[in-house]
Amino acid sequence: MVKELAILNVIAGQEKQFETDFKRAEKYISSSEGYINHTLSKCLEQPNKYALLVNWETLESHIVGFRQSPEYLEWKNLLHHYYDPFPTVEHYVTIL
Repeated sequence: MVKELAILNVIAGQEKQFETDFKRAEKYISSSEGYINHTLSKCLEQPNKYALLVNWETLESHIVGFRQSPEYLEWKNLLHHYYDPFPTVEHYVTIL
């Protein structure tokens, strides 16, 4: 299993609309082949900062399967305009 981690800095004042649109966007990622589950967490110290953790079966499930799909374009249209700066996405595997 591969964990995708993205720290999402949402433009201040747009948090509620981001959360609403994220709920709408969930169907696009969750229907992707190789998707396992995800969590979206909100930072207590910085209310416009979120951590997205997505579990995938493989790295390719994310970077090829999802990112090259029509569903990704819908995800992108709903969410990418909220980020400043644009998030860095990293992938992890559990070792312990």
